[in-house]
Amino acid sequence: MKKQITISGMTCESCKAKVTRTIQKLEGVKSVEIDLTNGKTIIDSDALYSETEIQDAIGRDSKYQIVRQEPISSIKPEEEQKSFFSTYKPLLLIVFFIILISTLAQYPFNSFNGRLWMRHFMAGFFIVFSFFKLLNIEGFSNSYKMYDIIAKKWSHWGKIYPFVELALGIAYLINIYPTTTNLITVIVLGASSIGVIKSNLDKKKIKCACLGDVFNLPMSKVTIIEDVTMVAMAAVMLL
Repeated sequence: MKKQITISGMTCESCKAKVTRTIQKLEGVKSVEIDLTNGKTIIDSDALYSETEIQDAIGRDSKYQIVRQEPISSIKPEEEQKSFFSTYKPLLLIVFFIILISTLAQYPFNSFNGRLWMRHFMAGFFIVFSFFKLLNIEGFSNSYKMYDIIAKKWSHWGKIYPFVELALGIAYLINIYPTTTNLITVIVLGASSIGVIKSNLDKKKIKCACLGDVFNLPMSKVTIIEDVTMVAMAAVMLL
């Protein structure tokens, strides 16, 4: 069941994340989608909660107040359903270009080296993805701590993580301390994968923070493949 309401008082990504986490604590809530510009909130849950019940969960004296409840029919179909390519177009294009550059780096392909290709791919992946996260560290951190097992317990990890990715990207690019670099990648991306997999198993429809706060990508199996592939590459290069 889906319910659409308007909540006032949210002025930043931190407010949005706080309200989202609070509503998601209600039993049976699968996803909470909030448009920060107008406060429009769509709640997908097994049970249809009343406006009063949702406000009680947020807090009666909270600055976040439900100001309007709208019929679910007002949700446009195109907002609810998008094709796979339309949804993940930015991510797919970025990965495609990283693959292309990693391949062309060995032109004219007289002796193609698979390990070198993986190193170039991982360098491009970490540097490009860290760039998007660094555009809005606060926004990324708020989204990341909604599913990452480390960021949930230590909020500063979300603000440090983009710099860790950047450092790993540079390390792969110049091939410095390869064993240490691959080991850190396995640990960091392995931990991140746990949170991603758990969110997918719980069927929580939350925002993926892989491209920072720039693109609104939903968490899905694509995110699992992305993280697990990087862990697998690093593990292969360790051997």
